[in-house]
Amino acid sequence: MVSIQLTGAEMVLQAFEDHKVDTLFGYPGGAVLPIYDELAKDKNSIHHYLVRHEQGAAHAAEGYARASGKVGVFLVTSGPGVTNAVTGLADAMMDSIPLVCISGQVPSHLIGTDAFQECDAVGITRPCTKHNWLVKDINDLSRILHKSYRPKLKASIDKIDEALKLIVKAQKPVFYTGGGVINSGNAAVQLLREFVRLTGFPITSTLQGLGAFPGDDNQFIGMLGMHGTYEANMAMHDCDLLINIGARFDDRITGKVDEFSPDSKKIHVDIDPSSINKTINVDVPLVGDVAHVLEDAIKLWKSNVYKVDKAAVKNWWSTIEKWKEKDSLGYKNDEKTIKPQYAIQRLYELTKDKDSYITTEVGQHQMWAAQYYKFNKPNRWITSGGLGTMGFGLPAAIGAQVAHPDKLVIDIAGEASILMCIQEMSTAIQHQLPVKIFIINNQYMGMVRQWQELLHDKRYSHSYTDALPDFVKLAEAYGAKGIRVESPAELDKGIQEMIDYNGPVIFDCVVDQNENVYPMIPSGKAHNEMLLGKGNEDSEISDEGKVLV
Repeated sequence: MVSIQLTGAEMVLQAFEDHKVDTLFGYPGGAVLPIYDELAKDKNSIHHYLVRHEQGAAHAAEGYARASGKVGVFLVTSGPGVTNAVTGLADAMMDSIPLVCISGQVPSHLIGTDAFQECDAVGITRPCTKHNWLVKDINDLSRILHKSYRPKLKASIDKIDEALKLIVKAQKPVFYTGGGVINSGNAAVQLLREFVRLTGFPITSTLQGLGAFPGDDNQFIGMLGMHGTYEANMAMHDCDLLINIGARFDDRITGKVDEFSPDSKKIHVDIDPSSINKTINVDVPLVGDVAHVLEDAIKLWKSNVYKVDKAAVKNWWSTIEKWKEKDSLGYKNDEKTIKPQYAIQRLYELTKDKDSYITTEVGQHQMWAAQYYKFNKPNRWITSGGLGTMGFGLPAAIGAQVAHPDKLVIDIAGEASILMCIQEMSTAIQHQLPVKIFIINNQYMGMVRQWQELLHDKRYSHSYTDALPDFVKLAEAYGAKGIRVESPAELDKGIQEMIDYNGPVIFDCVVDQNENVYPMIPSGKAHNEMLLGKGNEDSEISDEGKVLV
């Protein structure tokens, strides 16, 4: 019997094959050239996409993972290759995106000598990865490569029964759902929808959970949190039962922690036990994969032992309907100037039937996209939540387009954010990926300007983005199409031109510079202390500093 000894590079490609990895984003360098050499010999089983910066590789892998439901994989060299990837790793860690990064390192005998392109990759990435390894012995490589994939867990049936008993007693319940539902897969999404229908309860979502439940459904009361709807935030504040499925009680949701949903019992479903009671203490913790927990909960529910208080829930819905009358997403339109909210609404109306994938950069445009673009399917909304990474949207759109080459993929961007990873336009051109960049151009770092206006006495310190490029010419320089629109009358025609063009597009949408994102819960305030916008002039700040609505 002949023993076959694989090289380290061959082991890497074999691990990819074992885990059905067929898409790889990366940037070559000396320490990973043996792997790239094996890729050159590979006969089309792995498609490699050359990015222009390692941060772009990480975000593209994130976009691919979130659009496809698979693990995103990227490859970088040692030293600056690793350090450039840190932002993407941290972003994926914060949003629980399954990502595997393979990095090179200097030869083992040079580690610790400050050799060329050496850095402590393990030490640098330890805080922003679930696991990391420095492999010095080829005999350990195969085993460690396979350890990158984690199992799914089931929760205790007794705990699920305890949670269902709270549900049947609830008078004012609300589902609070997050990205964990989507990360768990399509089965979890369908089970969530079934369970919400069975109960008849209202449901709200975090930024990352949008699309798990249809955004245009009557039971969906909108996104909650700092820029969530009035009705969603009030429901969270006044409910007597909060059912958290796949969310982590982050600060953009909880606001003032000691006044968060003060009178409610709390159920928390999460695959990560470290997330339980980390920020908010809960009454019933359910540690397990969302799909497994919901499947078991529905089986128990259908045993006919559990029935909700329909009369109480009907009264609760009456209260919610009164909150909806505030029309907290209302704004004053303009015939001469494009309002950013209107731009997103028109983009939605013209693309909603195309099963589009939407990525974003970070800032005001991101929040407007979350508020005004309705997501009815999972994995169509791809944004940087926890880390809030400017520059995320374009490479993420590239990853999403790789996952779905025949779909419409749009990066809703700000003119400041888009410049952070604009070099990835070259990646889109090289690989013939027809991503569309829809820039909400207000010539400001908009969210920075908004905070300076509301919290810093209108001292707009370095938030105006001067010396902007001509985005039409910039698009043309890359070999893409550029479109600029400055008036509402031109908007629909321009958007349709963008949609119809078979290639990458930069769409420069010039909007009102002074619009703010509302509703807004100011930092350190509770859910019932919202600042509403121009459509709600009865919103003001009291002498005690509380926002009255």
